[in-house]
Parts: sequence; C-alpha cells; structure tokens
Amino acid sequence: MAAGSELGQKADHYMSAGELVPDELILDLIEERLAQDDARKGWLLDGFPRNVPQAEFLQKLLEQIEQPADFVINLDVEDDVIVARLLQRGRKDDEESVILNRLEVYRQQTEPLIEFYRSRQQLVSVDGNQTMEAVHADLQHLVIE
Repeated sequence: MAAGSELGQKADHYMSAGELVPDELILDLIEERLAQDDARKGWLLDGFPRNVPQAEFLQKLLEQIEQPADFVINLDVEDDVIVARLLQRGRKDDEESVILNRLEVYRQQTEPLIEFYRSRQQLVSVDGNQTMEAVHADLQHLVIE
C-alpha cells in the first residue's frame, strides 16, 4: 500500500472501510510482494496464511518462484492470556464476547494450520505466555540459527 501499487490501493479501499480484504486480493498481494528482489534475502509473513487453502496457495507460489519457507512460527498462548491482553488494549472491538468469538473463528479456520505445517516438519512453536522480552529473545534465537 505504501508503494502505491494498484493492488495496494485496492486493499486500502477495503481496510479504510473497516472490511476484511478478500482472500483473492491478499493472495495477489503476497505474490506481488514476494516477487520483489529484496524478498530474495528473506521475508516474514505476519498473520498469513490464515487457513489451509491460503497455506496451499503459498506453498505452490513458493515453489513457483523458487523461494523456500524455512519454518512457520506458532505463538502458543493460552486463551485466558489472550483475552486479558486484548482487554488491556482498550480498543472498541476488544470486548470479551467479541474476543471469544474471534478465538472460535481461529479454532475453526486457523488452528488447522498447526497440523498442516507440523506434518511438513516446518512448525516451530514459541511459548507466547512469556513476557514480551522473553518471546522476542526466543524469536531472535530462531532467526540467528
């Protein structure tokens, strides 16, 4: 979006309206971004993929552009910790009932990715119940190895 690409402008339109960016557009954005020269040095996707079809698309794309994904990080956090942390943010949509609904959507749509990547021996879990500093240290350790 910052680069002003056509796809970025389309995504910005959805986000500005408070809507979710459709999967098809997200997939096009990922493909466009990973095709850029600086992505050959390495990259990190945060919050993508969110479901198994997106993960399958990503796997095919990475094969096509000859860029391997070394590993996938799962920040493993207990539900009560997630609820407490989100309630502390103070955002309008961070009400307990809304958060619990998001967790249910996560269980249905995103949690199957854990087994998807575990079966491909790409999953690395990090204990997200720790302090931010400890999680950061664990993540740094993964990148340095």
